[in-house]
Amino acid sequence: MPRRGKKYRNGVEGLDRTRTYELAEAVAGALKAGYANFDESFDIAVRLGVDPRHADQMVRSSVMLPHGTGKELRVLVFAKGEKETEAKEAGADYAGSDELVAKIKDGWLEFDRTVATPDMMAEVGKIGRILGPRNLMPNAKLGTVTFDIERVVKEIKKGKVDFRVDKAGIVHAAVGKASFGTDKLVENISVFMDRIIQLKPSSSKGVYLRSITLSTTMGPSVKVDPLQVRSLLK
Repeated sequence: MPRRGKKYRNGVEGLDRTRTYELAEAVAGALKAGYANFDESFDIAVRLGVDPRHADQMVRSSVMLPHGTGKELRVLVFAKGEKETEAKEAGADYAGSDELVAKIKDGWLEFDRTVATPDMMAEVGKIGRILGPRNLMPNAKLGTVTFDIERVVKEIKKGKVDFRVDKAGIVHAAVGKASFGTDKLVENISVFMDRIIQLKPSSSKGVYLRSITLSTTMGPSVKVDPLQVRSLLK
């Protein structure tokens, strides 16, 4: 096993890796343990008691974080005519139709999120093999296939986060930046976790929130007490 760097080891020294912390304490601990000389992302990983192999236990949705993510996302909108104009006026970085599809086919991927009007999905489907593996495909379940272009583009720009459970039953998401400080991060995480709890599948049995860990981009992870988070949200 590779030896950790000195800065990482120094960060870990201030943490008790055998215990779970209350949410605010865990956030503060993860921030204190961070050591990078840039504004790190603050990440959450939630292990759920679901089996993603079953469609009725797939946890996937989006949520508006009250303080955003701190990231500037480049939004591309597949739309024509008035909806293309609406997208540009709403703040989309790129908007268009067939020409964007052709450009992506040629290898261009200079964007972070996509939105599409329903009438464009036949064309967008032609590049599904390119967008899908990169989690860039517009999705009706996430609200990114819609005629309400203005609202969706503005939500993404303000910090709307998409998430889905992976094959191991874990949801990963960035919930802010280290520079946000403890209070804002706690608020973002609380809203995120509230959404996760709302999405519990009726077919999921036993413990739903198995574990929660927080970390900065390069820092050590800190375990959060799932029971305390649930009681906090109540």
